[in-house]
This record gives sequence, structure tokens and C-alpha cells, in this order.
Amino acid sequence: MCNDYEQHVSHAEYRKAIEALELTSASADEAALLPADDIRIGDSGPVLRAKGNGVELVAMRFGFPPPRPKAGPIFNFKSDGRNFAESRRCVIVLSGFFEFTGSKYPKTKHRFALKDSPVMGIAGLWSKDEDGSLSFTMLTTAPGPDIAPIHDRQVCVLQPEDWTAWLFLTRPQEDLLQPLPEGTLVVEVVREGKD
Repeated sequence: MCNDYEQHVSHAEYRKAIEALELTSASADEAALLPADDIRIGDSGPVLRAKGNGVELVAMRFGFPPPRPKAGPIFNFKSDGRNFAESRRCVIVLSGFFEFTGSKYPKTKHRFALKDSPVMGIAGLWSKDEDGSLSFTMLTTAPGPDIAPIHDRQVCVLQPEDWTAWLFLTRPQEDLLQPLPEGTLVVEVVREGKD
């Protein structure tokens, strides 16, 4: 599952996406949109969440804290059959995400990005942890046609025009938490593995 993504969304691209949604945006956390080639579990990344009738962009840690001793952080969360109406919904803002294939390290690294937009979102949930810090997890679903040849699950990708619908549930979540149509994602190999 997705445990690595990139953040190359500029402030101008982010502002353009927010303005197109006609949302009131609190000032963005400048550190949230710092460029990063790889954001992995435990790293900080930009997250959009509802604030009143508008939104705010904040930096949060990738992965909920482990639920019990000796468990790992929760970085992906199955959306299938769940109701998120009472959850703390968020959109993870990014430019592309990675999946890996192969059995030997380094594995082949595949990059996925939206075909017609430099910015995408992943539907997620956020949490305020016991220490007061903020963290997020990505929701997953069955793989769509662009991802199925590479992985048996996928993150719930949101095009920018669907961000508001997820944050405020103005459309049924079943319409949002599903794979995008074939050809929506550009898929490229960014590193060949040792298979």
C-alpha cells in the first residue's frame, strides 16, 4: 500500500485549486507545502481540513500512532463498508504517490499522478494525538484500472474539484471513495528494481 508520496505542489497551484472550489481558506501553514521527493510514514506532509465553513492547510505526521504495543503506525485505512460521516475527514495534498513491485531491494518504484492536474488529493482521516500533535492516515479502496496491474489495493484519489465534497460530505462518500476511470492517472517507472 501507499507508504511513500511526493509533494511538489507550489503555493500558486494550491491557491488556484482552492480558489476554483470557492472556499474560504485560512492562511496556509508555509511549512506544509515544502517540496519533498519522498514523504514516508512518520514524516510531515500537507493536509487540508475543514475549519468552520472554510478550510485550512496544516502540516501533519503521516501515520496514526500504533494502537497497541509492538504494532506499527496506521498509515492506510480501508474505506470499504465504513461510514465516515462523524469522522475527522481530510485531504492529503500531493503531486504524486508511489507503489513498489518486486521481491528484492531495491524494488521497482512506480509513480502515479493525475493526468490533467499538477495537484491531487487523497481522502484521509486526521487525529489529534495524546501528545497534542496532529497525524493522518490515507483511505484505501479496491484498485482501479490504472493501478490494478501493479497493486491489489489503492489509496482513494480525489481530483481537486472533489475536495470540498469529501471534507463536507456534500455528495455520498461511496461516489468519492472509489477508483478513478481508466486513463485518469499517469503511471511511470521511476526506478527499476533488482528482479
